This record gives sequence, C-alpha cells and structure tokens, in this order.
Amino acid sequence: MRTAEERRSVHAQNMDALLSTRRLRLRCFTPDDVDLLTDLDSDPDVMFWITGGRPTPREEIVDDILPAFLDYYRDGDRWGFWAIEERSTREFVGWFHLRPGDGHPDDEPELGYRIRKAFWGKGYATEGAAALVDRAFAELGATRVIAETMVVHTASRRVMEKVGMRLVRTFHADWPDHIPGDEHGDVEYAITRDEWASQVAGRTNSAVRRQE
Repeated sequence: MRTAEERRSVHAQNMDALLSTRRLRLRCFTPDDVDLLTDLDSDPDVMFWITGGRPTPREEIVDDILPAFLDYYRDGDRWGFWAIEERSTREFVGWFHLRPGDGHPDDEPELGYRIRKAFWGKGYATEGAAALVDRAFAELGATRVIAETMVVHTASRRVMEKVGMRLVRTFHADWPDHIPGDEHGDVEYAITRDEWASQVAGRTNSAVRRQE
C-alpha cells in the first residue's frame, strides 16, 4: 500500500498528462523543457523534412516556440502541443500537436509530430497519432482531422494511412527552406468523423470475432 507521500508523487506525475497509450505518455510542456526541445531541433536528421536539416536556434525556442506551446494551455487541454515520454523509462521522445491550422475551422484540427531519431522505427508516431485521432472525435467534437507532409516523405505518409487517413489533395506552397524533393509538392490527408466511426466499428467487430 502506498504511503501518503507516494500517492502525492503519483498524482503530481499524472496531473499534467493528457493521455497514455500502451507505451507512451503525453504530457503538458513546462518552461523547463527548453533543453529537450533544443536537442530535438538540433538533430539534422530530425529537421531534414522541416528545414532541410537546419537546426532551430535556442533563442527561438526560448522566445517563440516554447511560449507558443504553453499559451495553448491557457484555454484548457482541447488543442495544443504535448511532450511525448516513454512510459517505461520516462525518456523524452518528442512531441505531438493537435490544433486547428491556419485557415481551418475550430472543429478541423491538424495532427503533427516530431520524434527523436533514437525512437524512429518503433511505431511510436502511429501509436500516438491514433490515440489523438480517437480523442479528437470521441471527446473533442472534431468533424475532421487533417495532416500534411511532403509528397516524397513516405514514412510520414505511411503513418497517416495507418491511422485511417486518406489522401485528399496535392498542393504546392512556398517554404523558407529548400528540401530535396520539394518540387513535387505537399500532400494533405484527412479522416472525417463518419470514416473514423466506421473504422472503430470494424475494429470492434474484428475483436468480437476473434473472441468467438
């Protein structure tokens, strides 16, 4: 049986958690996370599909990026950016965001993520993305969830497809950094509430059949 101090510690560890999956925990960012974000954005492989490998300056994280993350929490935990931790080690994995993008209505959030290279290939992006898609429709009133990536970014496109999204369009946008393959443009994937509900029903029916 836990002591009162242990119970307080467990409560403190979980009070800022948005959700947990089998292997991951999503929590709110804090002002103490500057070094974690700086390290993440200093890896040229992590930043390749974002800036062509150019790191984000620490002062930009301190002055702009982390304050923007924290500002979301003033309105609650519906939309925002969340740090990802491994549940077994509490090691920082990266982040997810789920929030309306520019020009999109409040009930059409955009899903995104950035993960440390040490955790690539473990299925963490798919695991966290699927949980956030479920939350968007089951709890947050979303009518549609979207995600965007480069045409040539096949790994990111596979994640979108694995969580049930379908290709909606290909488009070209002006970005500040040149990235090899950007001449092919970007793609938007999406899933609607009805499509998600149909997939949930399919998963439920499959589980029932396996138990019979």
